Amino acid sequence: MKLLAPLELPNGTIIPNRLAKAAMEENMADADHAPSDALIALYRAWAEGGAGLIITGNVMVDRHAMTGPGGVVLENDRHLDRFRRWSATARAGGAQVWMQINHPGRQMAAALGQQTLAPSAVPLDLGSFSRRFSVPRAMSGRDIASTRSHFVASALLAEQAGFDGVQIHAAHGYLLSQFLSPLTNLRSDDWGGSACSRARLLVDIVRDVRAAVRPKFSVSVKLNSADFQRGGFSPDDAKEVVQYLNALKVDLIELSGGSYEAPAMQGQARDGRTLAREAYFLEFAEDIASVARMPIMVTGGIRRPQIAEQVLNSGISVVGMATALALDPHLPSEWMAGRDLAPTLRPIEWKNKPLAATAYMAVVKHQLRRMSLGRPTAPEVHPVWALVQQQALTAMQTRRYRRWTQSLAEARQKSQ
Repeated sequence: MKLLAPLELPNGTIIPNRLAKAAMEENMADADHAPSDALIALYRAWAEGGAGLIITGNVMVDRHAMTGPGGVVLENDRHLDRFRRWSATARAGGAQVWMQINHPGRQMAAALGQQTLAPSAVPLDLGSFSRRFSVPRAMSGRDIASTRSHFVASALLAEQAGFDGVQIHAAHGYLLSQFLSPLTNLRSDDWGGSACSRARLLVDIVRDVRAAVRPKFSVSVKLNSADFQRGGFSPDDAKEVVQYLNALKVDLIELSGGSYEAPAMQGQARDGRTLAREAYFLEFAEDIASVARMPIMVTGGIRRPQIAEQVLNSGISVVGMATALALDPHLPSEWMAGRDLAPTLRPIEWKNKPLAATAYMAVVKHQLRRMSLGRPTAPEVHPVWALVQQQALTAMQTRRYRRWTQSLAEARQKSQ
């Protein structure tokens, strides 16, 4: 089985097999927005599961920019002991463990009470859900420089905390993906216009991170193969960005797709071709990989060993799985033992696509919470119940987040 073969990365480190736990947004931070006991327990299950690479759910580089109110934040060394415990737990089974670092840009809920920043003042178009997100302010040059330094600082802290690498999130409609897309980046300065200029912030961040960390610390990028919106980031754009990254000693690129507006990451892509088989983004990845000088990982809908082998036989180096490992954290070990398992969730076929995508995420998070408590997963949970449960939790976490940011602001004022 190719799944069992180790992979040597460009920096010389070894991933013990070709199966990766891709990032999922857990929203399991403690009251200080550091890794909670529940989050660490969740990664203990994945550490025991046999994946060769474990990529964390997104860690925020700036406490004022959150994908969700329960997100982990790493912008200083105040709680670095908790991060060291997280990395040690996740690495206990022999996998490489990378921290995904991220900034949401305009994809941040208005209820969090923070100023939303983006390349341009383009609001989210989610129908009746649009009001849940503020119209963003176009970033100034100072904002861009600050964000760039935040990514580098978080990468250095991840290295200090014992992680093997970082994954810089430039997909799924978050900030760096917003800079890449001509639909959300309307700038006419050095960060907008051509694909080269739209990729400038990502390229600068990757270059800065690579220069700051040690050579054996892996630096990877998560990139959309396409965002599945007319006039948006295309597979040809993705190929061009990969060519820019070729020169930057990137150790791996993960290809996915979609955004909040076109949620292909939940298998709801608006481009019908991606629904033709289980590996949603494989046909795009094969084309993009033709110009890549680093290993390529594909994530999106993979849940059967035969499909995983098909992906590897097509020239892709690593198979990423998310939902399947939210249902069965030991799936890699089970496949390697010859058990042909294919965990799946009940389908959500609601006409309201943003609501369906939100419910899908709620169902996945329901599984993660059960795993963190040592309970069996519940694939048949009704999406309405999972959604109601998640909304109640999000409301509680939002209040806690606002109190946390207010207390930090007050403490800062007193110290001045």
